[in-house]
Amino acid sequence: MDASQQVARAKLFRQMHDPGKILLLPNAWDAGTARLFEERGFAAVATTSGGMAWSLGYADGEHMPLAQVVDAIARITRVCSVPITVDMETGYGEFPQAIAMSVQAAIAAGAVGINLEDGMPGHGPLRALDDAAQRIAAARLAATASGVPIVINARVDVWMHETGSSANTHLPEALQRARAYLAAGADCIFPIALTDHDTLQAFVRAVDAPVNVAAGPGMPDLRELARIGVARVSTATRLTTLAFAAIDKAAMQMRASGSFDSLAADFTYADAQALFASR
Repeated sequence: MDASQQVARAKLFRQMHDPGKILLLPNAWDAGTARLFEERGFAAVATTSGGMAWSLGYADGEHMPLAQVVDAIARITRVCSVPITVDMETGYGEFPQAIAMSVQAAIAAGAVGINLEDGMPGHGPLRALDDAAQRIAAARLAATASGVPIVINARVDVWMHETGSSANTHLPEALQRARAYLAAGADCIFPIALTDHDTLQAFVRAVDAPVNVAAGPGMPDLRELARIGVARVSTATRLTTLAFAAIDKAAMQMRASGSFDSLAADFTYADAQALFASR
């Protein structure tokens, strides 16, 4: 993909963040799943750090070397014509300068969006607010320097780490973080692990920017999320673990029964080949 094409995709992806028309993003973990999602009509595709790491033999939490992350991004963007946004976890670096280099590498591999978490790697404790905001600012400066107007989705991990009290208790800190990240250059805010309907609605109303939530059992459906103003929904690792669950069940049934009936599938070898026939 040439530079002008990547910029066009970035601008298109930015336009998709409209609370009036909710964006549903499936999270791919390799080129095959990304192509499948595109083929099934999704307007853009995200990656999942967990799924990508597991597929390449690493635990989630920035255990996979950045070079392999970048290679995986490049494989996905090579076979997809829709915008690709990438889960960069905490940014693969201790200091803002390293974050900038990681973001530049992702952009060079074809990404037009990134996720950045405000905790330490591997779902560690939250970073200090100023530190987290400086990392967002470094990512924005890197994107500006590259000439690609990527969408930065800043993850607010307050509800992931602060347990043992009501969801509403953490709303003031989450809003303070969200506003600081927007001021630093973020475009979208992701209050991961916030599943309480009323608190989510209050958060969306208080944040003057698109809000991303994670899909999963117990979450309101797309219609209700759109009604309360959510702009974007991603699936995180859910589709990856769903695939693992299906394979696990089929393999265990085959081993236990000696029958191969569990290997029947609606999706065939020919279907998989067709995803790449024109590539």
